[in-house]
Parts: sequence; structure tokens; C-alpha cells
Amino acid sequence: MGTPRKVALLIETSNTYAREVLHGVRSWQREHGGWTIRLSEQGRGAEVPGWLEDWKGDGVIARVENESIAAALRRQRIPVVDVSAALVVPPFPRVVTDSDAATRLAAEHLVERGFEHFGYCGDTRFLWAEQRGVMFQGHLERIGKSCTVFSPRSRGLRRPGGDGEVRAIARWLEELPRPAGVLACYDIRGQQVLEACQLAGLRVPDEIAVMGVHNDELICDLCSPPLTSVIPDARRAGYEAASLLARMMAGERVAAGVRTVPPVGIACRQSTDVVAVSDPKVAAAVRFMREHAHEGIGVPDVLRAVPMARTLLERRFKTLLRRTPHEYLMRTRLERVRLLLATTDLSVGAVAEKTGFAYQEYLSVAFRRATGLTPKAFRLRHRTAGGAIRES
Repeated sequence: MGTPRKVALLIETSNTYAREVLHGVRSWQREHGGWTIRLSEQGRGAEVPGWLEDWKGDGVIARVENESIAAALRRQRIPVVDVSAALVVPPFPRVVTDSDAATRLAAEHLVERGFEHFGYCGDTRFLWAEQRGVMFQGHLERIGKSCTVFSPRSRGLRRPGGDGEVRAIARWLEELPRPAGVLACYDIRGQQVLEACQLAGLRVPDEIAVMGVHNDELICDLCSPPLTSVIPDARRAGYEAASLLARMMAGERVAAGVRTVPPVGIACRQSTDVVAVSDPKVAAAVRFMREHAHEGIGVPDVLRAVPMARTLLERRFKTLLRRTPHEYLMRTRLERVRLLLATTDLSVGAVAEKTGFAYQEYLSVAFRRATGLTPKAFRLRHRTAGGAIRES
């Protein structure tokens, strides 16, 4: 069996994303064994613990949030895998959420709800938050939309997270053309945006729809109204980090590049539960589709619920939502399919039944056409032992 590898996990336990990363590491360890874990409770960005200086270990998985942590880990002269996107140049091999894919999902979610105006509320303390803003703007610009960005620097704020910042966000929201869809860089920021909406007297989601990233369920559910959020695959990120560290400890040379893990999907809650289109018929059709897509309805059912000529409905959908009613309905179903495949152990047949597909074969064909993967291949990719992650 040999002597177990000694591995330190310098990962905070104060938020859901980091705890999910730890769960992923645990999954790898259970499958492969051979590690003795050292983990101490700490907050985000905390300096390396004092015990690291004389700890005789074999490898580290860490949230490298600043250069001080990076320098301390370099001095250990052992393999390190970074599970944070905080530094501009990765000092170690890095495994993180694919922010480009996450912001694309967010943009699509808000566009599909009919929004023409958009905002991004970032946090200049974090590189990844700034990068997400650029990516979100880029996805919108590619379809001819523009996005206004909240910048704490431009508003002279020195104390992040305080009442002054919430007031500044409220003033920024008041300046946005409405209705507007706003993406916050992560869920805590989304909570602040919702608080700012209350301060400014802006109705959510009718005037301002808000969504975050990371899907910290406790934070999202404590928001008023509950916050829609992009769901990262943090467990898989932890699993892949553990796998990468094992290869490094075995002597494999691994470049200090970035490996990204795509998000699972979007957890839809009340903060974006709106149809922001001026056409009442299209809005009613969209609501009917969202409420009944899992029942296997088709466009004829939509037209019975919202009487109008099919050609007129088709034309209005293409103009306002950039897709046909059939495409919108199918996309709504497939979003649910993706979520169930990634987060449950339901059989593909059971998933088909719960999402409105008459036969498992129909689901498989539609899913592969939309994603390039079979349902089983998609599930494997989004499970901790799953397929390849993207390197850059």
C-alpha cells in the first residue's frame, strides 16, 4: 500500500463554493485513497496557517487569493494546485469555474426574458469579478446589446460592503433604463443589489431583474426576493484539482495553466421571474410555456391558451426573443434536462418523463442536437469522475 501522501487543503469553509470544492476533493480521495488530509478552518483570503512552515507534506490544494499566499506556497517546494482565479498570472496549475460559460448562460437567461437593457455589478477587489464583467458585456455585444457597469472606483467608495456602497449601487440602478436585467459578479453582490433596489424603490423583477453567480442556496434564499444564480460545478472542480495534484505528486510535469470547469446551469428564482416584453400576447405565451413545458405541450397548446394566428406568434417571437416558439419551448425543456442530469441520479427515462418528452429516444436526439453530447455523456462530464475540462 505504501505510505499515504500528506495533502494540505488551504480552502476556506465560509462559503458554499469552497465547501463544494472540498466535497469534490473528498470524492477523489474516497475513490483512490492514499491521502492523509490536513484541513484547518479559515476564511477567504486568510494567510497561510502557521503550521505550514514546519509541515512535512507532499502536496497542497489551495485558494491562492494573493501574492503573499503564493510566496508562502512556493517556499514549500512541493506540488500545488490553485482553485482560485484571484491572480492575473497563475503561479501554479489552476482549476476554476469557466466564467465565460457562466456569463454566457446569464446573458442568455436575461435576453430570453425579453430584456433590452442590461447592467453588471462587479467588485473591483477581485480580478475574476472584473473579468466576468468584460465577458458578460462581450456576450451581449455579440447580439447587438449594450451593458452598463457599476464601478466602485468611479464613485469614490473606500469601504466595500457598507451602507455607502449599497447607496451607490442604488443611485446607479436609478440611472439604468428600465426594465433592466442585472448580473452581479457573485451572490453576495446580488444580495446587495437587491437591497439597493429596495432602497431606491425599484420593483424586482418587474423593473430590475437580478441574478448572481455561485448559487449559494442559503444566501439566495435569504434574499428578498430569492435570487436567481448560475450554478457552478464546484465539486467537479475539486475532484479535478485532486486528480491533477495526484499526477504532480507522482512526478508528472504539469504546466501552470488554467483548467476551466463549465457550470451546470441556472437556478431560477423570483428575482428574474418576469417576462420583460412589451407584447402582452408574447408575454402570456412565454409564461404558459414555462409553467407547462414539463407536461409535453406543443405550440398548438400555446395557441389554445393564448389565441392568435400561428404565423403572427412566430413572427413576434423571432422579433422579441430571437427564436421561434418551438425553439423557446424546446430550450426551456432542455434547461431542465441539463439540471436533472447534472444534479440527480434519475434515469434518462425518468428525466424524459419529468421534462415533457414522450420517449427517452426523443430526449436523446434533441439533447444531442443541442449540446453535441448524449444525456449519459453529459452526465459523466458533469460528475466528479467526468470527462475532459478545458485548458487555456
